[in-house]
Amino acid sequence: MSAEGTWNITVQTPMGDQASTVELHADGTTLTGTQSGNGESGPIYDGSVEGDHASWTVDITRPLALTVTFSATVDGDSISGTASAGPFPPSPFSGSRA
Repeated sequence: MSAEGTWNITVQTPMGDQASTVELHADGTTLTGTQSGNGESGPIYDGSVEGDHASWTVDITRPLALTVTFSATVDGDSISGTASAGPFPPSPFSGSRA
């Protein structure tokens, strides 16, 4: 199943659940798009997709200024994986197509 589309995800962080919307666009194995949450929106970068696996990076400023790298698996209309941010341990996330 394609990672392409709009996803509503929730990351379970040490600072509480963080909800965001991710719009993913695939061009071959390259993944681009935007991620919005906590009153901010930014482009994703270093994105890639292969089969049902996807990864991307986004810079956030709220609740802390961090670079967050997502590693995801798509299963139909569900997406889940981990989000790694700076010195924090990887946090699980999950979501569904919007």
